[in-house]
Amino acid sequence: MKKIVKYIILIIVILTLMVLGINYYVIFDTKDQIIKNNDYSSLNNIDCIIVLGAGVWGDRPSPMLEDRILEGVNLYKKGVSNKIIMTGDHGKKDYDEVNIMKEYAINEGVNSRDIFMDHAGFSTYESIFRAKEIFGAKKVLIVTQEYHLYRALYIANRLGLESYGVNSDPRKYAGQTYRDIREILARNKDFVKTIFKPNPTYLGEKIPISGNGDLTNDK
Repeated sequence: MKKIVKYIILIIVILTLMVLGINYYVIFDTKDQIIKNNDYSSLNNIDCIIVLGAGVWGDRPSPMLEDRILEGVNLYKKGVSNKIIMTGDHGKKDYDEVNIMKEYAINEGVNSRDIFMDHAGFSTYESIFRAKEIFGAKKVLIVTQEYHLYRALYIANRLGLESYGVNSDPRKYAGQTYRDIREILARNKDFVKTIFKPNPTYLGEKIPISGNGDLTNDK
């Protein structure tokens, strides 16, 4: 019985070390791709800004999502790229992240034609995969909170995109400790997923990012 307990403990220790090792590998592999201190001078010919979705509250973006949108708008206005992909969950008629994201950005002064909506960005992996395969993006700037940015950049790297990131953390968010812990497991999940590179839930017709974003409108 004691040997069995020892083996169980050993397995737990090994698995824990593997999980933590992959977590830190993802972070260290991508940390230099995050743009610091608003230094965009090294960026040119960015195909699009990818704003990753998050929760919405009724017809309003949650605080985390609002900050992502505002940073995406800021980058657009600074001329980092003249195209934005708003990607998120619109899998149900009564839950729609992307139209709320686009409407918010339009109200902030972004031209509707420059905003593409990815209605099937059900996960970070699917959002990045579809940015490449549906919209034809090759060189991207990803916007999300920093804790999430490492994983998004790692996925983009493994899918063959040239990627950079800008974090959108102007304030603290309730429940961040829980999200940080959950992100460790998410990094491990997507580390494995990018080895096998499964197709997302939906693909579909190509909509070149060089064209008119209003083609993605569904209203």
